[in-house]
Amino acid sequence: MSQSQPVVGFIGLGIMGKPMARNLLNAGYSLIVLNRSHPPMDELIAVGAQPGTSPQDVASRSDIVITMLPDSPDVESVALGANGIIAGIRDGALWIDMSTIAPATTKHVAGELAAKGVTSLDAPVSGGEKGAIDAALSIMVGGSDAAFARAQPIFAALGKNIVHVGELGAGQVTKACNQIVVGVTIEAVAEALALAELSGVDPNKVRAALLGGFAQSKILEVHGQRMIDRTFNPGFKARLHRKDMNIAANAGDENGMDLVATKLVRERFDQLIARGDGDCDHSALRTLYPFPDPVKAE
Repeated sequence: MSQSQPVVGFIGLGIMGKPMARNLLNAGYSLIVLNRSHPPMDELIAVGAQPGTSPQDVASRSDIVITMLPDSPDVESVALGANGIIAGIRDGALWIDMSTIAPATTKHVAGELAAKGVTSLDAPVSGGEKGAIDAALSIMVGGSDAAFARAQPIFAALGKNIVHVGELGAGQVTKACNQIVVGVTIEAVAEALALAELSGVDPNKVRAALLGGFAQSKILEVHGQRMIDRTFNPGFKARLHRKDMNIAANAGDENGMDLVATKLVRERFDQLIARGDGDCDHSALRTLYPFPDPVKAE
């Protein structure tokens, strides 16, 4: 293991992962990157990153391996599959999963890696593409105190609100809670602005009034404007938020809780996805309610 600044492997350069990786480069880290499609890799290689050829290759050359992937099966495959992280990672390395996945998957993969002498953290994030670009993410971390301390400089290069929530898996539970609040609030804002428009009241003025009162929220501010402008290019894709609401609903069931609002919003995302709009921004929930003139998410 290097005694100076660690070499970081970063796997998953999507809407969030690519700007996060760029911020690590900007912070001076030696970075090895890997992604299914090559354009994001090429973009980062052009500004100093090194290419990886497989998760095994990335892990074999890194002190710390970060994954930022869409779903639980993706993380399990990249970590434990053929040519996976587990085949190359070194004794004493640190794995940080910043994906949003099921807590059970986090614990399973971490357990397999522990047999190779690897320490793990789950550290899902919130803040969307803008937060990733601005290095202003909220990072919710589960794992040991020692591992958290080791990862702190990396987290500082990626986010502003960094909270060590508890033991391994606690980060994913916290992210599920975050996604409940975000998803249900998006649905509430969609309903409110739809009611305003269909009642013949200017939604811009309704939004301005609500932002000055107890209904104020970041979602009303940002996604409320998206809904009014009818711009649903993805900052966070609806199909991914549906996945997160499913994780939360399942976690509720496992703990004997029927998360009614969570399941309702999951159904609303199902409707959006069935219509072919799963790759639109999650604020496209607004398009499930009528507009004064017809519109489809674009």
